[in-house]
This record gives sequence, C-alpha cells and structure tokens, in this order.
Amino acid sequence: MTAGPFEQLDYVYSPSRDVAADLKYFETVLGARVVFAIEGMGARVAMLELAAGPPALLLADHLEGEGAVLVFRVPRLREAMRSLEERGWEGGTTLELPMGPACSFTTPGGHRLALYEPSRPGVVGHFEGRRDF
Repeated sequence: MTAGPFEQLDYVYSPSRDVAADLKYFETVLGARVVFAIEGMGARVAMLELAAGPPALLLADHLEGEGAVLVFRVPRLREAMRSLEERGWEGGTTLELPMGPACSFTTPGGHRLALYEPSRPGVVGHFEGRRDF
C-alpha cells in the first residue's frame, strides 16, 4: 500500500502532432480499440485501449510539451492536494477534465502528473463509439 493519495493510474495523456495518423497506427498496426475520436473547439482527442483495464491512452493535439501526463485518480482532490502539500509539494494548475476536477503539475525532475477526482464517471461512456475522424 502506498502512503500517498493516489488510487490508480487511469489515463496516459499524450501529445500528438497528428491525432488521426497516430490513431490509425495504434488501431491498425498495434490492434488498439478506439474508445472515441472527438474533434471539437479546435482540438482532436482520441482515447485508445491497448490492453484490458487502465490506463487508457489519450492522444491530444492541444497538449503542449513533449512528454505524456500520467493522470491518477484520487478519492477527493482537495484532500489529496493538502496531503501532498504537507509533504513538500509546491502545487500545480487546477483545471476541469471531462471526468472531474483536476490538478496538473510537473515534478522537479520533469515528470508530468495530474490528479483528478472522478465526479463525472459516466462521461467517457457518453463519448464511447464516437468517431469524428
């Protein structure tokens, strides 16, 4: 059992220069299951499953930087943030993900992480099967 607030790694959120081309490769060559491929508000995002169970892979053209963001589920975001602050964490940027409120940050070593509280658990199911591209 870990001492931190992390429950599970649910998503790997990865930047993509060409989501449609990456999606095609993951689907046809690697055999990934496409959960959804959405285009809206000037961005493309695709969710893929390469294996049963989490984490799902999210390809996104609006995500800045080169490295992926590891998105961990926590039971309560504010409590998780307080717990980490007590250990010397210096905070991050709060934002809203479709699944719920989140906080994204980069570790001193350059690793990109996010915590999220799954307050809207049905949202992925709402988009499942949608293929805009």
